[in-house]
Amino acid sequence: MGQGQKGSSDQEKKAMKKRSGEGPAPEDGQKCRVCRFPLLVALLQLLLGVAVAAVAFLMLAISPSLLARETPHWAGIILCLVSILGFILYCITSVPDERNSVQFVVKLLYFVLCSIGLVISVLAMAFAGHHYTQTGNLSCKSAGEDCVCKLDPSDPVARIFTYRLVSDCEEITGTLTMYFLIQIILNLAQALVCVVGAFIMWKHRYQVFFAGLQICSPSSRQWEKV
Repeated sequence: MGQGQKGSSDQEKKAMKKRSGEGPAPEDGQKCRVCRFPLLVALLQLLLGVAVAAVAFLMLAISPSLLARETPHWAGIILCLVSILGFILYCITSVPDERNSVQFVVKLLYFVLCSIGLVISVLAMAFAGHHYTQTGNLSCKSAGEDCVCKLDPSDPVARIFTYRLVSDCEEITGTLTMYFLIQIILNLAQALVCVVGAFIMWKHRYQVFFAGLQICSPSSRQWEKV
């Protein structure tokens, strides 16, 4: 009886050491990889970035007089670059404790760019909101190939906005105003996606850790994940 108990105890110890040396199960590794960077976030960033840039170039086609703050193609291009970095991060093999320097640098860069993308999206949204309110109150009339607009026609010293190569002023008061509204919606979505991306990086770095509690014998190297 004693020899049987001893043999079963030795077998249990060997099995325990074997399990401790094997590392995480494949399901855990795949789960970690998905949590490390969801592919959906990068796809949303790419689609929104392309949409913002496309709408901005459509706005620029109305009149070459529009300024860069009125056509925020720069916000869309920057988010496209952030999404490309996200795809690169997704393709990098995950290494525990960030022992891979490339993995750490790309994660840090992605977090920083997501934060910058958030600020830029909010800035573009503020510009679009201001110009949306402004163009909605303009009174315009055609002057040859241009469109001349005023905020208050009865005020002789009111600021005058001249949009070159615009024969139909309806494009300013109607089409351009609609584009500004679309930019507000797209940049708001961009900002939310950047917040999600930055939060995922922060959560993976600071909320997934090991408590340092051994759950087996001192010789075992299994740790409890919390």
